[in-house]
Amino acid sequence: MRTVVFIQGGGIGLDQEMSVRRILEAARVPVAFRVFAAGRAALEQGLVAIPDEALNAIRESGIALKTKLLQPKGAGTPTAHGPDVPTNYNVEFRKKLGLFASVRPILNLAGLPSRFSGVNFLLVREITEDLYTASEHEVVPGVVQSFKIVTEVACLRFFRYAFELARKQERKSIHCIHKANILKMADGLYLDCFRRVANGYPEIAPKEMIVDNTCMQLVTRPQQFEVMAAGNLYGDLLSDLGAGLIGGISATAAMNVGVGVKVFEAVYGATHEAVPPDRANPLPLILPTIEMLKEIDEGKAASRIFHAVETVLKAGHVRPSDLGGTASTTEFTEAIVKALV
Repeated sequence: MRTVVFIQGGGIGLDQEMSVRRILEAARVPVAFRVFAAGRAALEQGLVAIPDEALNAIRESGIALKTKLLQPKGAGTPTAHGPDVPTNYNVEFRKKLGLFASVRPILNLAGLPSRFSGVNFLLVREITEDLYTASEHEVVPGVVQSFKIVTEVACLRFFRYAFELARKQERKSIHCIHKANILKMADGLYLDCFRRVANGYPEIAPKEMIVDNTCMQLVTRPQQFEVMAAGNLYGDLLSDLGAGLIGGISATAAMNVGVGVKVFEAVYGATHEAVPPDRANPLPLILPTIEMLKEIDEGKAASRIFHAVETVLKAGHVRPSDLGGTASTTEFTEAIVKALV
């Protein structure tokens, strides 16, 4: 029995967890969860938002499954005069674990309508620096300055991981996404690191593409991409654009990677105030669970569950509301269970 750390952020994450547990049980997958509350779910239990015990458990296990960490009730919106919300718990979680890359598989799911077919690429995003370091200040009233941080050490580490991932999955090309024509120093360093690392992987074709052209190419010919390596900001934008190509945010999963640690997470979450209990789409957690099973050598189970998901989607009779249906979380889950072969 393999024990996996489960990070529960609350809200619809509770419904998603119940769905995943039911499917794994039905598929007879030998996985047990060690559950820790975090984010809003932890605060509501009188705990700190990101407990050290949870982080230590992940470091010890090396594998974790995570729902989206929600902000506490009543949190507002940041303004130019200063933030009036707590730290983004998902970002803080990544920082505390030393996660440096996020992988988003972008591929068509059979039975899920989309504008394109044959889409199958990995969006690999650097998640430690760029504008997301939140290094900014007000120079004078009405003038705010933000810094884009790019370092050689982080870029080289990121690109080595991206190329190793491409090699492992036998993908033949990597597109480096940049804006070095304008940001000649910051994105210039990023691009230089890409070229240096690419020299060590002669079997993988290195390709370079300016980010605005990338957006156009994604909505005209997305099938050309196999692996896309992007900095924090560009990667954030492109990952959601990629999700739109294949049917929406519910059709994607994410894996965040650190040294000796991999966290598979739902990229969509919401409060129960926004989505009532048992009305959530569980796919945002089912899909990263499938990716996690591949990682722990449960590939056959992963394939069975993925096939069951596609069977239900192709039948089209049972769908959650965000996919155009009326099914509850339980009804959609039970349809997947029934489709397991």
